[in-house]
Amino acid sequence: MSDSERKPVLLSGIQPSGNLMIGNLIGALRSWAELQDRYDCLFVVVDLHAITVPQEPAELRRRCLDFLCLYLACGIDPVKSTVFVQSHVPAHSELAWLLGCHTYMGELSRMTQFKDKSKKQGENIRSGLFFYPVLMAADILLYGADLVPVGDDQRQHLEITRDIAQRFNQLYGDVFTVPEAYFPKVGARIMSLTDPTSKMSKSDENPRSYVALLDAPDVIRGKIRRAVTDSGTEVRFAPESQPAISNLLQIHAALSGESIPSLESRFTGKGYADFKEEVAEVVVRAVAPIQERYRQLRTDKAGLEAILGDGAARAERRARRILDKVKRKVGFIPRT
Repeated sequence: MSDSERKPVLLSGIQPSGNLMIGNLIGALRSWAELQDRYDCLFVVVDLHAITVPQEPAELRRRCLDFLCLYLACGIDPVKSTVFVQSHVPAHSELAWLLGCHTYMGELSRMTQFKDKSKKQGENIRSGLFFYPVLMAADILLYGADLVPVGDDQRQHLEITRDIAQRFNQLYGDVFTVPEAYFPKVGARIMSLTDPTSKMSKSDENPRSYVALLDAPDVIRGKIRRAVTDSGTEVRFAPESQPAISNLLQIHAALSGESIPSLESRFTGKGYADFKEEVAEVVVRAVAPIQERYRQLRTDKAGLEAILGDGAARAERRARRILDKVKRKVGFIPRT
């Protein structure tokens, strides 16, 4: 295939912590499914990143399988895209070490996420948390990714990935593709149901702050009904003065397809209670087919093993080409 015919490579992944929720669906998973025909996509369950904080082994294994099934249930096609678990491809860890030897302590110490997360770990900060951006760089550079979907919290990590790639290329020649950030054309930033000034997080300690994709219908209705609201009664999109209702409007619009101006017009003169009841039903309807598909996939152990095996094999073949090139460039003796 010529360069002009080659699809751009796009890579993304989610750490298997907490519970995948509607923020992930609206901000990432739906757009992933839509990108598969235009890009050469790799979607990863990044379990190596998860162990920067303590994990219960059985729970981590369960979540990895849950996340895989939810990827698929949200429309990721393992035939069109390469879908795999990060730890199944040892080249990620191997390249991370090689890149770490070309990364400066000062660069890593400036990472905002390290500063924020290390405060929560007290004195016993794990070195993996410090090294996290290098592993992320390895994830991206290992497959020659042209594009990486990023949110605000990952912009800095993509920048250090670019810096590492450019530095390595200057030392050893044209080895790595320098990735660009991919920003979806549309997509709402979904905020917490209990604090609309903070982004909805799948790892939030308060389960009322998010709607998980696997929440039962009555649980979803209860969370939306109890979501905080603003002073006043008018249903209108005003993020500065009415952040809570604006957030619910974005959730409704993103999942129903109805425009925010249409919703504002339709709820003129109605109270927050009526609006929240409708938002709840929109969310319930949106996740119902995902939950049904998830249940079908989750009980098919042989099918999941086949998908994981095929995805790992495909990823490993691609990763090996770049990893072998890196090893030659730094001076290692080829294995015969």
